[in-house]
Amino acid sequence: MTTIGILGAGRVGTHLAGKLAAAGHHVVLGQREPVKETEVTAQGAVTRVSFADQRAAARAGDVVINATPGDSALDRLSGLRGELAGKILIDVSNATRNAADGLPGDLCYPGSSLAEHLQAALPDTHVVKTLNTMLFMVMTAPDTLTTPPTAYLSGNDGPAKQTVAGLLGDLGWQPTWIEDLGDITTARATEAMILVVPHILRRNGFQPFAVSLAR
Repeated sequence: MTTIGILGAGRVGTHLAGKLAAAGHHVVLGQREPVKETEVTAQGAVTRVSFADQRAAARAGDVVINATPGDSALDRLSGLRGELAGKILIDVSNATRNAADGLPGDLCYPGSSLAEHLQAALPDTHVVKTLNTMLFMVMTAPDTLTTPPTAYLSGNDGPAKQTVAGLLGDLGWQPTWIEDLGDITTARATEAMILVVPHILRRNGFQPFAVSLAR
């Protein structure tokens, strides 16, 4: 069992919290606003989830997941350098400026990535980018898609990526569905995949999908 701190208690954070807790991990869900326990109870594991502010969640977690909005994550997490030192930070967010209809728009870090900026701001932390190329419901139920999806990994530390791959397994990801792209600079490729998402959503609505590698 691992203690996992999750920063962000929206749809992404609560879905991840429920599934990881159901897999036997202790989850500390870091929130700015009160979270209704029913949101996590629906995942069937509320007894293993505790709640705290985001600083306390970062401090408590052996592994920490960034599920905060990508456009403000760098400022938010830079202030947690001490709490995140020596830990694995899994970044699942995308940094975009919203379009007029509220869907993802332009990248905040063109030619780079949020993950790279987080790694530079948190040099004592092992940042691993993953799960940012799909809608949130696919993160915790990849087997519900008719085509096997892909979870990409980007990060500088090999053992950290192995740990993250193990947690992906707890979320239902098969080893053959996980693609290690290389170091943290490869996150700029997967973060750029968000540019296709608003066009898909406008045409098909909010239906589960992932941007995946077909072989």
